[in-house]
Amino acid sequence: MKELWQIFSKGILEENPIFILALSLCPALAVTTTVVNGLTMGLTVTFVITSNNVVVSIVRHWVNPKVRVPVYITSIATIVTVAQLVLQAYFPLLYKAMGIYLALVVVFAIILARAEVFASKNGVVKSFCDGFGMGCGFTAAMLVISVIREVIGSGTILGMPIFGESYSPMLMMILPPGAFILIGYLVAGTKTWIAKREKARLEEEKGAVS
Repeated sequence: MKELWQIFSKGILEENPIFILALSLCPALAVTTTVVNGLTMGLTVTFVITSNNVVVSIVRHWVNPKVRVPVYITSIATIVTVAQLVLQAYFPLLYKAMGIYLALVVVFAIILARAEVFASKNGVVKSFCDGFGMGCGFTAAMLVISVIREVIGSGTILGMPIFGESYSPMLMMILPPGAFILIGYLVAGTKTWIAKREKARLEEEKGAVS
């Protein structure tokens, strides 16, 4: 259980897809103008990356290494299509809000990367934990970005005003350049915090040894 927890938890912070690995930044720039959009994209990616990891882990022994990438992409495309159809059928407004970025989930680097780096070399349970952890980390990052952008850029949270009519929204925050600047600060802050935590851990170990 400890090993599974470590596999899962590394995607939350230590290898966060957006704040640490800086992968799949397009949706973080484009669809995080509202919390609902950011959460929807995060949950969709979580479903796709987890499902694809499981599929790749199951078929890894039967896939010729020379054609593994086309097989992985076919698997991802099939799962994304299922997600699109479900959103289109039951949540048409969210489906419309996601636009072309929903279809672009097929080529998100983080999904193919986890299939290649982890799922193709490990069992189903470990691959599930890895995909789910990475998806949760991605969703958490999308939520943080979308909350900040919606609050500052629109003065609302989940569409509800929180500052009153006197508040003048910062238009920059709901535009891609604003998101890019925000993500840069969040990446810097996250990496700085992790570096300080690692330094403190090493000092504690050194003190324990001495």
